[in-house]
Amino acid sequence: MTKLIVICGATATGKSGLAVNLSKCWDSVILSADSRQVYREFDIGTAKPTLTEQKLVPHYLIDICEPTNTMTVADYQEQAQSLIAALPADPLLLVGGTGLYIRSIVQGMKIPKVAPDKKLRSQLESLGQSTLYGILQQVDAIAAQKIHPHDLVRTLRALEVFYITGKPISEQQGENPPHYPILQIGLDCELDKLERRIYKRTEQMIADGLVAEVEYLCQKYGADLPLLNTLGYQEIKQYLAGEISLDEAKKLTVLHTRQFAKRQRTWFRAYPQIEWFDADDPDLLEKVNRRVEEFF
Repeated sequence: MTKLIVICGATATGKSGLAVNLSKCWDSVILSADSRQVYREFDIGTAKPTLTEQKLVPHYLIDICEPTNTMTVADYQEQAQSLIAALPADPLLLVGGTGLYIRSIVQGMKIPKVAPDKKLRSQLESLGQSTLYGILQQVDAIAAQKIHPHDLVRTLRALEVFYITGKPISEQQGENPPHYPILQIGLDCELDKLERRIYKRTEQMIADGLVAEVEYLCQKYGADLPLLNTLGYQEIKQYLAGEISLDEAKKLTVLHTRQFAKRQRTWFRAYPQIEWFDADDPDLLEKVNRRVEEFF
């Protein structure tokens, strides 16, 4: 039976490096669980595995979607589950910081396969969040109880699913956990150390050519491409537009990345199944390897 090892945690905690080393120890492969690495050409700003790393260890679920398309959680789950069933390597490593991607696999989330409808969303948004939440309470009271009255994103999604399928989203959700064994490993470190890691990685991204990457993507797809409004890309886009200096762009990237990392830590800490390891431990690989041996 396939065994799955999850390596998760906040951004810049060294998940990819640990995964590559662990994969070499166990002759395994890596399945990415990163919601931006699925998109082609978004490389430096997403900290996508380098070509050297991809040659060392086979990587899957990166570069599988055009930037102009949308990879939904349901799309990701379907592809990941198919790979887990088909790949011969044992164990498989599921590696990344996108909590919803990981949860969709380890908990077997049942996800309504309804693609985003921009026209419908635009019509709904014009009504305002207060009205939308009131409508949701009428058509799907169960979903409304689980969604904060000010959460526009989840309210819109629930109503979108209802109007497209004719069924409440609460009736289409649930879990179907996989039968194969799963070991979940989390990487974390003290916040001040994490901030230094984020600063160092931001500097490295700039040195690796992030500015040129953003400039190229803006020219090819247009500056209003939604992906260019995400972490790292938005700040450099502001620099290219002459709105801020490069130094200010770096500082904003570090700030926004730190804020994002805090949200990731909060998300992952809510799951007691995750076993935590110190990202700065010099014996990290040895300790994780020993835990994997126990898991086997």
